[in-house]
This record gives sequence, structure tokens and C-alpha cells, in this order.
Amino acid sequence: MEKIFTTQLIGKLKKIEEQEQEAVEDGARLLSQALVGDGNIYIYAQNEMAGVFYTSAFGQEPLQRVKRLTDETVDDLSPADRGILFSRTAEDEGMLRIAHMLRNKQIPFIIVCSPGEKTQDLDELADVIIRLHSEKGLVPSLNGEKTGYPDTIAALFVYHHLKLLIEEMMEDYE
Repeated sequence: MEKIFTTQLIGKLKKIEEQEQEAVEDGARLLSQALVGDGNIYIYAQNEMAGVFYTSAFGQEPLQRVKRLTDETVDDLSPADRGILFSRTAEDEGMLRIAHMLRNKQIPFIIVCSPGEKTQDLDELADVIIRLHSEKGLVPSLNGEKTGYPDTIAALFVYHHLKLLIEEMMEDYE
């Protein structure tokens, strides 16, 4: 089971790397705009995705000028700020509510989630969408269903790719 999980996980991460490379680069450019100016990067990451925010704010190599994005902090955002919304699925009502608030305030933002029925709506809502491709579990169980959803691992993988690109862009800017 562990070998299956590891093999499938590596395959998912490679799929993100191959299929989402352009979106990740676009997302890094969008987030870098906040750091070049006077803005902050606001991160929405609830439930199992909260680890992405904690890594970005308190990890070994924190992202500069990062703040938590919640219903209460949306009003604090200025046009110089940028947002990134992490969610397991495109159907996350909290994420969708925040996305609409950001769009109404004309704050550029990225959504990072697995596709779902509302993915097409997100294409019109967000400036950049990065798909996690983790809508199914990785390991078949004895009853035929799949288990082992790598949502948070995939989100952290995307976050680290974004962070590396942002750092590279900031070095080029300086």
C-alpha cells in the first residue's frame, strides 16, 4: 500500500508540474506585483489547507509580507495587495465567497484547488487558477473505493513552486 501511495503521489506531483507550469508562473508574477509595490500577499487556507498558510507565515523560510485572508480581513485589502486562495475543491463555499469579495474589490487573486462542477465559474472569477488534480484518492481499498487524498501535499507543492519563482523574480527585480 505504501509503495502504491508513493508512486501515485509522485505521479500527481509530476502532473501538476507538467500541466500547471504556465499557471504557476502566471501566479508567481501576479503575487510578485504586491511585493514589488507596497502590497501584501493575503492567503486564504481553511481546514486541511491551513498548513499552507502556516508554512508561508511561520515556516523555515517564510514568504515576505504574507497575511491571513478571512471574511474579516477582506476589507483591509488595498489595490496593491494580492490574494491566493487554497481549497480542496472548487465547491468550497467559503473560498467562493472570498473570491467574489476580492473580485468586487478588484483585487487580483489566484485560486488553487482541485477541479469540480464549479471550475468553469472560477475561470471567470479568478485571475489565475492552478489545479491540484487530487479529486480522487490514490490507493484502492479492499471495498474498491480509493483512499489517500493528497490535497494538502499537492497544495504545499504548488506553494513552494510559487515561492521559488517569486524569489527568483524578486532577485531579478532588485
